[in-house]
Amino acid sequence: MSFPFPFLLLALALLFGFQQSSHAEEVTLPFNGLTLNANLEMADGKTFEDGAILITHGTLAHNKMEIIAAVQQLLNERGFNTLAINLSLGLDNRHGMYDCALTHRHRHGDAVREIAAWVKWLYGKGVRKLVLAGHSRGGNQTAQYLNDKQVPKVLGAALIAPATWDKDAAARSYKSRYKVSVNSLLGKMNRAVIAKKGDTIFENVDFIYCPKSTVSAAAFVGYYGEDKFLDTPTVLVRVKKPVLVIAGSEDTVVKGLPEKMAGVVNSKIKLAVIEGADHFFLDFYAEDVADLIADFAGELLEQP
Repeated sequence: MSFPFPFLLLALALLFGFQQSSHAEEVTLPFNGLTLNANLEMADGKTFEDGAILITHGTLAHNKMEIIAAVQQLLNERGFNTLAINLSLGLDNRHGMYDCALTHRHRHGDAVREIAAWVKWLYGKGVRKLVLAGHSRGGNQTAQYLNDKQVPKVLGAALIAPATWDKDAAARSYKSRYKVSVNSLLGKMNRAVIAKKGDTIFENVDFIYCPKSTVSAAAFVGYYGEDKFLDTPTVLVRVKKPVLVIAGSEDTVVKGLPEKMAGVVNSKIKLAVIEGADHFFLDFYAEDVADLIADFAGELLEQP
């Protein structure tokens, strides 16, 4: 089968172009006894004074996973400075996917504090106008940051397939995956946390994507506790900044996001659905994501 030459050029760009930017640099930040790291990409002819977009990845993932690397470089090509962070998940200078063999001590809410630390770092570099972005769980954590930290320098956020949560649906999903009731485990973990023994370690616990893991009680409660703010639409009801939610019509991970956003959309909270895209917006769908974020962030960053 033959392909037109322009198609081949685009295919090669998609294959190789997300690996490294000529303006890419890993930067680090000390945080609570750990080293955080992030990938900084400065657009041609731009400085920190032109603003930036801070991007947060999803569950147990990292800043070089395909959707993050693709969107970061595509935004860079569209003239935006970007910082794609690696959440530490309790590890020093973490890179790559979280190893399920390691003990899980990280909590969902830890990301909010790390986002805050990177916002402060960017502010120290001279950024005065900042837009946030996040994918999947990172989208929810970004929304939670925006709700908790109503700071003028953060102008808004673009959330890519942000996580939703429903108590009954979460229990059914856990039971379907692991054949165990999450509520029985949660009761045990909650008792430890209430007794101020959240650091207690439990073995052979099915946790997120990691079967038979070693997990602290606080970590388990942080991800599975009855926290309504694990549901992004619920968080967005309280957010005062502009937010763009991007959904894929074929997303089977965050199911029914457009329907769940129906009562949330208003003059500040917008929804865009990319037809045909799944949860990871692979290949040409990344271009659609980048275009939507570029339009959204460009309008915010151009404000005086």
